[in-house]
Amino acid sequence: MKNDFQKIFPERNPWCHKGQFGYVLIVGGGRVYSGSPIFNAVSALRSGADLTMIITNRRAADIAANFSPDIIARPLDRDLDIKHTGKIISLSKKFNSLVIGGGLPRDNKTYKAIKELIKKIDLPMVVDAEAIRVVAEDKEILENKKVILTPHTEEFRILTNESVERNIKNRKEKVKKWAKKIGAIILLKGNVDVISDGEKVFLNETGSPFMTKGGFGDTLAGVCGAILARKIDLLESARAAAFINGKAGEMAAEIYKEGLMASDIFKFIPKAIEQVKSVKYKVESHNPKF
Repeated sequence: MKNDFQKIFPERNPWCHKGQFGYVLIVGGGRVYSGSPIFNAVSALRSGADLTMIITNRRAADIAANFSPDIIARPLDRDLDIKHTGKIISLSKKFNSLVIGGGLPRDNKTYKAIKELIKKIDLPMVVDAEAIRVVAEDKEILENKKVILTPHTEEFRILTNESVERNIKNRKEKVKKWAKKIGAIILLKGNVDVISDGEKVFLNETGSPFMTKGGFGDTLAGVCGAILARKIDLLESARAAAFINGKAGEMAAEIYKEGLMASDIFKFIPKAIEQVKSVKYKVESHNPKF
């Protein structure tokens, strides 16, 4: 089976219009980690999404709106709480994908709200950061959901109660095992990303050792949310997002090296997409990589 990026990023008809390439809803951020939803939103827009909306604490919303007029920021009166969930669920009906978790506070009130949103929102979603910890406590909330989980090594341990080694074979086995048990796509971030739906396992080797600073997981989630919003298959979306985020990081790292920041890759995401649009990659379960 062969696929290529043309399926995800086809040539645009001159008569295309806003909405054809997806609206992404982002629930994340708070008084402390105000940057996470900005990374999500800008990366999604740079990946071709037509519109992004951030729902977050007022301070984070003000920062996002000031950062770029391209971001729609809807402020909450305080950090995410169960009382906000009804309105968010209603708003979600206007969107094509959800990115949830990045930068949200680590407290019981917020966790109850995250749980309610995952259970009640009927969109393909990227579940990251604090939302992964919520899933770890109650995996049943993912039943009949279209979900991509994007843990780093520590979040994978929290999610599964199993540690992964640097050994790729070990990572492939555990990611495949838990993707099948949970019933979701798992994209385990690392020097080599491991992606599985519980049946197939793929590796992504794009990226740079300079991508260690905070925010690169958020940019990945944003790219992934944008591709999901185009109604692309979950596994394909995860694979493509990992490849693009890593490739953009490689390009930026050539310039910034030690000084690389997550925001530096915003302008490289479109370049990474253009570079790989015509590249065909083979889907293999034994030697899986782009």
